Amino acid sequence: MLLLQLPECFGNGNRTSFWFSPKTSYSPVATGTFVYIALTITSWFLVVSWILAPFIFNPLGFDWLKAVYDFDDFMNWIWYRGGVFAKPEQSWEKWWYEEQDHLRTTGIWGKVLEIILDLRFFFFQFGIVYQLGITAGSKSIAVYLLSWIYVVVALGISVLLAYARDKYAAKEHIYYRLVQFLVIILAGIVIAALLEFTSFKFQDVFTSLLAFIPTGWGIILIAQVLRPFLEKMALWETIVSVARLYDILFGVIVMAPVALLSWLPGLQNMQTRLLFNQAFSRGLHISQIVAGKKPKADL
Repeated sequence: MLLLQLPECFGNGNRTSFWFSPKTSYSPVATGTFVYIALTITSWFLVVSWILAPFIFNPLGFDWLKAVYDFDDFMNWIWYRGGVFAKPEQSWEKWWYEEQDHLRTTGIWGKVLEIILDLRFFFFQFGIVYQLGITAGSKSIAVYLLSWIYVVVALGISVLLAYARDKYAAKEHIYYRLVQFLVIILAGIVIAALLEFTSFKFQDVFTSLLAFIPTGWGIILIAQVLRPFLEKMALWETIVSVARLYDILFGVIVMAPVALLSWLPGLQNMQTRLLFNQAFSRGLHISQIVAGKKPKADL
């Protein structure tokens, strides 16, 4: 059940570390690969330490079957909606709402301050969109304003897919797959048209993710503050779905290296020797104790 502790490792403060390195890579200070690595290596070391420490210092952290079971438990926790009596460790949705309880008692000025602090995620979008090839080197403010079309379109697609899933997924599954197929085809046509008629580069697809993934998280945090107003709208269900998608993304980011390390032969034995090095150096053999064998001196 290691992954049931996962959301606590990604509190609102900790997640910002993931956005530091992409921003720094486009800084004028990062004039070369070596300089960029020197600027960001400590941040990435800190992030990797936060992610892998619960597994490295757990004797069963790199057990393959445990990793598989943990991932299954994590996905069940993510999708289990539960009921009134569901506990946060049983349901992601219950945990997510519980994390927002402090906002209920926050005054109006506290909410305003919370929104102002959440605007920090939009600074990454502002800095990175000007590095996209489609801007053709333009530094106009219109570039930033037009970049919000990307956010609106992504939100519209999310609403469309959520609506199609609720209406067709249960009974008319073929229509839901048709909607997904049409969205993929439309996205391909738009990318092809941008490549042909603008300065758009295929690399912009990945670069834009560095800008708009933090933007989406900032929007979710602001939506949590405005929850009393948004809960009355159909848009709230989409916000919950997107927030769930973000946590699934972070879960995969954590589990991917853990699964890879668990799959490597001999790593778990090496980890055990490192964790219990003092015991090994004294000649303590756990297998003999379990088997009930006595040292030769006592025979």
